[in-house]
Amino acid sequence: MTTGKQRILIVDDEPDILELIEYNLRKEGYQVFSAGNGQEAISMAKKVLPEMIILDIMMPKMDGIETCRTLRALPEFKNTFMVFLTARSEEYSEIAGFNVGADDYIAKPIKPRALLSRINAILRRNSNADESPADKLEIDDLVIDREAYLVFQAGRKTVLAKKEFELLYLLASKPGKVFSREVILKNIWEDSVVVTNRTIDVHIRKIREKLGDHYVTTIKGVGYKFEV
Repeated sequence: MTTGKQRILIVDDEPDILELIEYNLRKEGYQVFSAGNGQEAISMAKKVLPEMIILDIMMPKMDGIETCRTLRALPEFKNTFMVFLTARSEEYSEIAGFNVGADDYIAKPIKPRALLSRINAILRRNSNADESPADKLEIDDLVIDREAYLVFQAGRKTVLAKKEFELLYLLASKPGKVFSREVILKNIWEDSVVVTNRTIDVHIRKIREKLGDHYVTTIKGVGYKFEV
């Protein structure tokens, strides 16, 4: 259960969807606010300053993409978690969402337990945001030892090249978070080194060859994320 201090704003033009999500989030202990379109969402967000905003993409007056873009331009929402909720399966809508600053993407129909699990995981990132990097990350059967530059999978040692390790550590430091190619390049190779997107792809392929395909997921047109 949460302390009740975390605020979540849900924005959807379907009353049944709002009611379902509100009920489950309040049951979990969150403070929940709602809006029926993007314009209402911006007004409500300014009043309550939520830690997370869940946005439907297809809405009247102002859709989710434009709403997210508008909110991200305001300093007070620079670090607010933005999660898109939509029934649309077209790849371009997912890419558009991440391009305007979305942190995650949840598809309808809503599965309450899965939704709560995803929201709890996203909000946990906030509590760890200011902590120093851990010497070890332990995720399921994977142990990533930052000091030794070693990875243990189900107790079996796997040696990665330096950049492969740093890339894996970056992604695994925030499971579920999508890292854009630009962010990866800046964090792993820095501005002083000239590399291409192909360089990232090659390193991801090598990580998958050594650890399996199920840890790192490609978000087409955007970047990569670590899956639990």
